[in-house]
Amino acid sequence: MPGVPALPAPSLIDGVRRALGPEGALATVLDGFEPRESQQQMAEAVARVVGDGGVLLAEAGTGTGKTLAYLVPAILSGRKVLVSTGTRNLQQQLIDKDVPLLQRALGPFRATCMKGRGNYLCLHRFEQALHDDRPRDDETRVAMALIEHWAPRTQTGDRAELSDLPEELPFWHGIAATTENCLGSECPRYSDCFVTRMRQEAADADVVVVNHHLLCADAALRRHSFGEVIPECQVGIVDEAHQLEDVATQYFGVAVSNYRVEQLSTDAAAIRTSPLFVPAQEAEAVARAIERLANTARGFFLDLQTRRPGVRQGGAPEPGATLFDERLRVTGEALADAVGESGLELLGALSGLEEALALLKDAPEDVRALAKRAGEVRDDLRFLLRAEGEEYVYFLELRGRQVALRAAPIDVSHIIRDVLIDRLPSLVLTSATLSIGGSFGYARARLGIGEALEVRVPSEFDYRTQALVYLPRRMPDPRTREFAEAFAAEAERLLAASEGRAFLLFTSYAALRDAHARLSTRLPYPMFVQGTMPRGVLIEQFRKTPNAVLFGTSSFWQGVDVVGDALSCVIIDRIPFASPGDPVVAARIEALQRRGIDAFAGFQVPLAILTLLQGVGRLIRHRQDRGVIALLDPRLQSMGYGRRFLNALPPAPVTRRPEDVTRFFATT
Repeated sequence: MPGVPALPAPSLIDGVRRALGPEGALATVLDGFEPRESQQQMAEAVARVVGDGGVLLAEAGTGTGKTLAYLVPAILSGRKVLVSTGTRNLQQQLIDKDVPLLQRALGPFRATCMKGRGNYLCLHRFEQALHDDRPRDDETRVAMALIEHWAPRTQTGDRAELSDLPEELPFWHGIAATTENCLGSECPRYSDCFVTRMRQEAADADVVVVNHHLLCADAALRRHSFGEVIPECQVGIVDEAHQLEDVATQYFGVAVSNYRVEQLSTDAAAIRTSPLFVPAQEAEAVARAIERLANTARGFFLDLQTRRPGVRQGGAPEPGATLFDERLRVTGEALADAVGESGLELLGALSGLEEALALLKDAPEDVRALAKRAGEVRDDLRFLLRAEGEEYVYFLELRGRQVALRAAPIDVSHIIRDVLIDRLPSLVLTSATLSIGGSFGYARARLGIGEALEVRVPSEFDYRTQALVYLPRRMPDPRTREFAEAFAAEAERLLAASEGRAFLLFTSYAALRDAHARLSTRLPYPMFVQGTMPRGVLIEQFRKTPNAVLFGTSSFWQGVDVVGDALSCVIIDRIPFASPGDPVVAARIEALQRRGIDAFAGFQVPLAILTLLQGVGRLIRHRQDRGVIALLDPRLQSMGYGRRFLNALPPAPVTRRPEDVTRFFATT
């Protein structure tokens, strides 16, 4: 903070003890504040790393109050702080709840929230869209009117302010302030650009709150020395750090999809039809290039869909285990056989558009940016079609209407170390699930962490009285046909005992749909299903609806906080093993095996344990919460590795007797 000297660790630790003490700054502004030993322990460890530098791995059980445990020492340090959260919801909670509280308790400091560029309106692009006379569908016309009314009034340009704007609105992608669309300082609206404003606020702030997606997207841009938005900071805090590897895998890869090429064609067509940008005598050449690109792209992505130039690796997945329609590993040879000709045609069409736009005389920056985009897509496609880089795994992904050719880094540990760990003088990585069996070895290996301070603080909750773990005596193997009906029968008994008020968490959409179909006619409780409405709306409806049951997959295993009686039972269908049929998982298994490492014991089981603990952690969110955790996968009891999962669970009593579940709810 301006004018505040940076404190050394001993002085900072003393300040933290006072602030979090029984008569400290937090107690004066927070009704019912009670000092927590685990919170104090974590806060002092954070203060030590913030004051002296280095890396801290901090596992903090639910109820610890880890947000205040890392924010208090970070703010008291006087250094510029970057906080990265797992979700935008947690970002908003920090800004709306925790920051105002700490501003009252610790004194004034400036904090700002930064989201990915795609969340912000591009004023220049929207002005162009308003002057584009191409026909629009009804949904787009309504959205344009809504945005036109909002744009002059908003201070942030964040689309989250528009609650009536559909989440999946194709029109938004063309007017968002993405890197692909951005003209930088050459833009006529640069001075009042919302991203420019966001950057300026972040540069002046003491605490900058981002999410992992922006953190990794920004780091990927930083590696190429352009376009980054996050300012340099002295202290970094990565909350929900267990998600970092997956997010980094996404952002440090390469992808060309039909959506990406279609958006390029759409943007080029919009430029072509505007007399402000394309001289009339040259419009025909651009038009031919756009038409050629559209035709060759359709042929190429149709070939990818119909010829399937890929194979599953590493064994067959469990039925329905992938969250994608299909993900197939590919090689350069297989791609050459299946899409060699159409791939060359698409490369040529992209080059043709780049050249047609580059030949325009006195072209404005919009046109030059489009030409650059065409060249970037061509270069990415050439890289993907060759599929030669040994450090990447290449795969075809089919998801709904999207067809994408992708390359993902097999090992991101060195990337995370390069762009994050080595760049920040002080770094804290924290989560409720970072260690396994008391060891941080798995997290260290996956995130590229060398020397680091470690601290594990237990949950403040009394799981022995607040929770019960139920493991049914007999269940078929989850990889058999019989499992689905057995699961439904057990879930029916459990939901009758809990009177709804439950999450049913699945490892696949197929299992979710099957269970919902079986249970929807057997039980009288309101049922909410992932995908039927936006995630935030679904959770809010669940909270408000008595005796509700929510069916969810991966995104509901973590980052969902329902306090009180509304959630009294969590039922998990099976151990959340990452599918060995997934190309990225298969490539990582192979890489470990080449190094002589048991990939199942050293990678698949630890990853599944951490995922399971996240799901289990949805249940007890407050000291007054009570509930049952039902784990219906028999492998937890029948397989040797099952003991590792059971040992990692919170210290709640375990039963195999359904009558104990009934008795537990009867005393709630």
